[in-house]
Amino acid sequence: MELSVLLLLALLTGLLLLLVQRHPNTHGRLPPGPRPLPLLGNLLQMDRKGLLKSFLRFREKYGDVFTVHLGLRPVVMLCGVEAIREALVDKAEAFSGRGKIAIMDPVYQGYGVIFANGNRWKVLRRFSVTTMRDFGMGKWSVEERIQEEAQCLIEELWKSKGDLVDPTFLFQSITANIICSIIFGKRFNYQDQEFLKMLNLLWQSFSLISSMYSQLFELFSGFLKYFPGPHRQLYKNLQEINAYIGRSVEKHRETLDPSAPQDFIDAYLLRMEKVGSGRGKRERRGGRARWRAKMPYTEAVTHEIQRFVDLLPIGVPHLVTQHTSFRGYIIPKDTEVFLILSTALHDPHYFEKPDAFNPDHFLDANGALKKNEAFIPFSLGKRICLGEGIARTELFLFFTTILQNFSVASPMAPEDIDLTHQECGMDKTPPTYQIRFLPR
Repeated sequence: MELSVLLLLALLTGLLLLLVQRHPNTHGRLPPGPRPLPLLGNLLQMDRKGLLKSFLRFREKYGDVFTVHLGLRPVVMLCGVEAIREALVDKAEAFSGRGKIAIMDPVYQGYGVIFANGNRWKVLRRFSVTTMRDFGMGKWSVEERIQEEAQCLIEELWKSKGDLVDPTFLFQSITANIICSIIFGKRFNYQDQEFLKMLNLLWQSFSLISSMYSQLFELFSGFLKYFPGPHRQLYKNLQEINAYIGRSVEKHRETLDPSAPQDFIDAYLLRMEKVGSGRGKRERRGGRARWRAKMPYTEAVTHEIQRFVDLLPIGVPHLVTQHTSFRGYIIPKDTEVFLILSTALHDPHYFEKPDAFNPDHFLDANGALKKNEAFIPFSLGKRICLGEGIARTELFLFFTTILQNFSVASPMAPEDIDLTHQECGMDKTPPTYQIRFLPR
């Protein structure tokens, strides 16, 4: 019995020594942070209401740059626009790696423009940016698709006849349809069964990725992946989505016209840096998106919506690609880095009333739109969100089209509306609500 206990202790000691030897901090000087426990890291110091609350609490004690141990993994946290900009812009190459999202890694395994690293990512990124630019990212061709979808939305809202309606499904559908139009070359009817199935799979997957279980899996993925749990359902959902994309690719192979690519899949199959002539479309200027410069208050409102909603308060993880000196610390190669974007979007030094919805945050004394360097909802640097241009155009066109056709009314007084969003994992989910769209 005593021999068994001694052998067990020896085994555990050896394991801990091995972990210490492999620990990145043995080769660097990481920023300070809460003291971790063996194996558990900082789990017991985490707020049950979400990672963001925990990180904001740690920031109060340790400043804008600190280290949190997610299980065995040390992760450097960057808060405030100055620290984030210094990392992603001033030291862009060193911070350009992509960290893993544990619950998704078994499916994507470092592939795709979001999750890839190194030369694979650079090639994919260059191709994606060029292709979107050629198809008119934020310009005429994509704008036409958004305007078409906006008209479909208006037709659906007319059907409500001014009755109370929860627009969540419609808003999910229009944004999904824009992506489908760009990637697959077609939009779907909102009641199309195939479309509804994919939308449901995406929403389920998003909910699982945003759940408390996902946070726990992030801490102990090496152990939990061997047991049943919600991660198995997520794998199944993502594999089903990938299978659908695979079938679409095969259909595109059969109809591909090298002289006239119709969508992103066609462009990808052609493996060209520039796809199609398209010069006529690219040089066209028209549509409502060009009005943005003449509508500063509307632009300020859409900016403030993004800032106030703070949809992704913690950016997608980065990875340090080399041993890096940062603010007096040495961050070892392959250390993960989390960007707490919410700390920039709610910085009182840049936004006078950070917790209130106030479009004046983006207007100067003359009522013109002003740039605010803390406005980084799409992150910064080499890994800035690839779809930023599309997202901004969508928001502007959908918003203005709705207001041109409807007055919007709530069943309760504005001061009684609860804008509190649900914090889940690394994102914030807007509350559901009932609203009236009254034809003008």
